[in-house]
Amino acid sequence: MHFPGRFADQLVADQLDRVSLSFLVDELTIKRGGVAGNIAYALGVLGRSPVLVGAVGADFADYRSWLDRHGVDTSGVHVFDDVHTARFVCTTDDDMRQIASFYAGAMARARLIELQPVAERVGGVDLVLIGANDPEAMLRHTDECRQRGYAFAADPSQQLARMEGPEIRKLVEGAQYLLTNDYEWELLLKKTGWTPDQVGEKVGTRITTLGEKGVQIVGRDGVALEVGVVPETAKVDPTGVGDAFRAGFLAGTSQGLSLERAAQLGSLVAVLVLETDGPQEWRWDRGRALERLQQAYGPDAAAEIAAALPA
Repeated sequence: MHFPGRFADQLVADQLDRVSLSFLVDELTIKRGGVAGNIAYALGVLGRSPVLVGAVGADFADYRSWLDRHGVDTSGVHVFDDVHTARFVCTTDDDMRQIASFYAGAMARARLIELQPVAERVGGVDLVLIGANDPEAMLRHTDECRQRGYAFAADPSQQLARMEGPEIRKLVEGAQYLLTNDYEWELLLKKTGWTPDQVGEKVGTRITTLGEKGVQIVGRDGVALEVGVVPETAKVDPTGVGDAFRAGFLAGTSQGLSLERAAQLGSLVAVLVLETDGPQEWRWDRGRALERLQQAYGPDAAAEIAAALPA
């Protein structure tokens, strides 16, 4: 939904403990979304072969068809007929600030899913991305990855606000990649009590998105690499921008691109989503993509990334 105003103007600083607000919105749209769905969709569009794993309700049939048509293997999705699929209900104001609610629904059943049968059915996995999900499922899947030797990426995202230090430490330790935005990074440090150097000892590579400032990538050696954004043509909807970056980054690394080039591809996909109303409404145009990569990062970057892009 869209609120034609600023949330900040409706908040009274000394009355926040009594806040009770209703926003008259001027627009309602219903879009396909969800962290896993957004990332899987983008990976499919980029020519990879993502396997979606999660728990959904009986209302998933149309969404499954959409994902199947865009290159996503949905055989790892478990359907529970007695609940609805998880829903994110979000209102965005004129400053692109958001107030949202999340209904878990079938997501709470994700803790019942084991990864090994999925991995065996698809002939093995290169990397398991453990994104925001049912907290118990996140912990179970992280533990299974460590036990079975599956490389995994920790992307706790929104669940950092809900989980405490001991749980977060279990999600992060041993990850090949740790993905957060800058706010989540600070929250992770606060809740775990770790220093940045201590985090670096426990993960392979840390990727921290910085909004309009781009992304910071830090390896085990502690050396930071900064990658700027692809300039946007418009700011339409920020929902799913972080998911889009992750998909582009992982598509790039899976194709052998360097971390810098993969982050540049992630930044391109992120801006495509930012410029579109809905996280899965953007469309791929290889020629335009290469043009924008060249404008943002130069001809050498565009040429290297081109090798990893679909026609």
